[in-house]
Amino acid sequence: MTVALAELAESEWRDAAARHRERMGRWTAPHRERRRRGEAHPVRDFLFTYYSHRPAKLEQWDPGPGVRLLGDASGFLDRPGYRIDGDAVVFDPDRAPDRLRATAGFLHGLLTATASRAPRLGCFGLHEWAMVYRTDAPRHGSVPLRLGAAGTDAVVEELDVHCTHYDAFRFFTEAARPHNALEPTRERQTELEQPGCLHATMDLYKWAYKLAPACPSELVGDCFALAHDVRELDMRASPYDLAAHGYAPVPIETPAGRAEYVRAQAGFAGRAAPLRARLIDLCELLLRP
Repeated sequence: MTVALAELAESEWRDAAARHRERMGRWTAPHRERRRRGEAHPVRDFLFTYYSHRPAKLEQWDPGPGVRLLGDASGFLDRPGYRIDGDAVVFDPDRAPDRLRATAGFLHGLLTATASRAPRLGCFGLHEWAMVYRTDAPRHGSVPLRLGAAGTDAVVEELDVHCTHYDAFRFFTEAARPHNALEPTRERQTELEQPGCLHATMDLYKWAYKLAPACPSELVGDCFALAHDVRELDMRASPYDLAAHGYAPVPIETPAGRAEYVRAQAGFAGRAAPLRARLIDLCELLLRP
């Protein structure tokens, strides 16, 4: 496979790696400090607990295909897919392990299907409400519900629930599942995933790091930053009262709150589209014979 190559002097790629660590440190350092103190954060911990990528891995820099690393880049040779190329080290898509190619094959189908659909913007974040519907054990038990248990249940019963994302639907309470207009399953994920879904947008971060070390760390970081912002809306629109954590609610139980949610949801879909396209391009590169 022929990939156009750019060259980075050792000082350049070391600077790029340091900038990436500093950028990610905005989120990893506070997470480590909270963990040291034994403190949980109902909004910010999600990206480090639900997703499997550890902070140290998030801080690790990879150039992705098409970059020759000059100087002493021997440390990269411990990572799958890297090889010596004359006086440099490169990531070679031809040397990508089979598990990476299998991941790229699955993701190409999922992401191209998602990108082909118009965003659906009418779910209003009710998945979080459905996760606490008629239960005495909400997922964030230390955080109060804004409307109380009865008020929360009433919102689920009064509004239409249209969750398309299996990994949100699987956390619905048993009582909430019949309220959803769809029956998402893992097998139907490619069929149902759509670009307006907040969780599908957050999952771009997961897909990016699952393509590492082929995925450029800049792209992983861009997907993480977007997931961070989406998570804030996800929880501000949830039934939880997060005032003590500094988050004002998006009250989707009101027409004004639903309109605010849709505007933000559309903005995130717009931000996600070019990142999804970059991931699709990377999958195609990895899958080329």
